Amino acid sequence: MSGHSKWAQIKRSKAIIDAKRGGVFTKLGRNISIAVKTGGGPDPEFNFKLRMAIDRAKEAGMPKDNIERAVKKGTGEGKDAISKVTVEGYGPAGSAFIVEGVTDNTNRTTQNIRTIFTKNHGRMGEQGSVAWMFESKGEILVAHQKGIEDLPLELIDQGVEDVKETEEGLEIYTLPIDLEKTKKFIESKGIKILSSELIMRPAQSVEIPEEDKQKVQTLIDALNDDDDVVNIHSNVNL
Repeated sequence: MSGHSKWAQIKRSKAIIDAKRGGVFTKLGRNISIAVKTGGGPDPEFNFKLRMAIDRAKEAGMPKDNIERAVKKGTGEGKDAISKVTVEGYGPAGSAFIVEGVTDNTNRTTQNIRTIFTKNHGRMGEQGSVAWMFESKGEILVAHQKGIEDLPLELIDQGVEDVKETEEGLEIYTLPIDLEKTKKFIESKGIKILSSELIMRPAQSVEIPEEDKQKVQTLIDALNDDDDVVNIHSNVNL
């Protein structure tokens, strides 16, 4: 997740997990499977992408059996072949999106995402039309809690790229390769991490006019409702 008010979207995601737990588990399972295929195999000890995907699944309360089935599916033991699809598009008021999906039918998923954009004041773009606006980064969110007062300076000393202090807590950005070691450093201090993931961070965020904010949020919600969509990156502030 990147852009579109991370803290608010996390709260919305938790509400969605409670309301649509089965559908969320399907998304998380597909994320695990594709991490096995693209991240270096089924052993999370040697596959950082898989460790991250499993951590997200556990945080959502996904049962162990479901996680194990998703890992097996990623190794090819499951009956359905899956692949990753990335779609770029534009939303209302100059908003730009990178949408990542995991699917057993690329044409179906791409067409579904195209339809969602079209129905929500947007349009799908060509490959590369939006990607240049984003950079791959590691992102860690830490909510306000005891013990984080000195964390920003300590993280800068550790070599993280950026630490933003907000009303909700800290937004920490790293090079993708440094995400895991930064996460371990924070956890070693007994500080609870709200989320950690690899994202596409916009080089510049867009402020959305008040009259268009609901349109953008409706587009984000519609994309999230698609079972094949696993990650949404945008350049908007809501």
